[in-house]
Amino acid sequence: MCCEEYAYIHQRPEWPHFTWDREKIAGLLSETQLQRGRLLGRMETMGLARQEDASLAMLTEDVLKTSAIEGKNLDARQVRSSLARRMGLEIGGLVPSDRHVEGVVEVMLDATGRAGEPLTAQRLLGWHAALFPTGYSGMRRIKVGQWRGPEDDPMQVVSGGTGKERVHFEAPPGAKVPAEMENFLTWLGRAEGEDVLCRSAVAHLWLVTIHPFEDGNGRLARAVADMVLARSEGNSRRFYSVSSQICRDREAYYKMLEICQHGTLDVTAWMEWFLRTLQRAFAHSESILESILNKAGFWSRHGEKPLNERQRRILGLLLEGFEGNLTSSKYARINKCSHDTALRDIRAMREWGILEQSETGGRSTNYLLKKT
Repeated sequence: MCCEEYAYIHQRPEWPHFTWDREKIAGLLSETQLQRGRLLGRMETMGLARQEDASLAMLTEDVLKTSAIEGKNLDARQVRSSLARRMGLEIGGLVPSDRHVEGVVEVMLDATGRAGEPLTAQRLLGWHAALFPTGYSGMRRIKVGQWRGPEDDPMQVVSGGTGKERVHFEAPPGAKVPAEMENFLTWLGRAEGEDVLCRSAVAHLWLVTIHPFEDGNGRLARAVADMVLARSEGNSRRFYSVSSQICRDREAYYKMLEICQHGTLDVTAWMEWFLRTLQRAFAHSESILESILNKAGFWSRHGEKPLNERQRRILGLLLEGFEGNLTSSKYARINKCSHDTALRDIRAMREWGILEQSETGGRSTNYLLKKT
């Protein structure tokens, strides 16, 4: 049969034996490995507290973005609080988390924190159950912690909002899912032969192609890819987020998946896309690290000053990236205090060399962190 007679790669007789041009990706792979090594090496030189700060920041972003790719928007404060509690970190401003947030956090921490343990069918089904604690995906009731079956056919992989859905490909029939997953999990459990970055790329694409569940497949495929990477690092802390980068390039992600599904088992193009995505994820992580180090430096300079709770709250917001300009009115509104109290707090921080008045002027005087 010619290739046109196969609509999708999982229908081809050579499925699931993926291949790629190792010579073609050799340079890109080497660059990505070097960039990853530099990032991990830099993290190792930091103190434990900074490592925990970086890991919390990256895991928070990872949980938020892997859900956002699928159109599920979680509360950032709930995610951060849930992660901090589970990681045993003492941070301020903890808030309760709902069951959906707890479920996604549980999956991510289990995937990376227990990366060295085998991924069994039971464990993966447990992850799926954790993602959907109520048994519903939105308003639709789904089978939780179970492979999809023939009654769920056809399983189409789509993106876009209601009324604007785009079908990217159709997954294997439900009757084939148990055997397909046994094949996949057996491969995943074997001693690693390929480079770990390539192995992570294959794991992601393979599981997305099978699409073994009614919903949550993308999130679980990214969790498995993260698990493969974490397994090779021997560190439960995460210092970069592939999902956050995929979220930024969501349109390109779905386009590449579609191209791969309608092609052959030569996934060189997917490998190149995945490696470049990793590179951008590492670069973004470097910028997060700079922010964490800047915050650490700030508190080392000013942490001993007699700051009250209101002042510390505002400084925390400024260090995280305050939206707009800080004025005395905003200060009072955020802290639920009088305007006079806000002015006294701001005046004290200016005298201590923490804040300075902006030179931009305007109708309201605004303040910035003083440059060192």
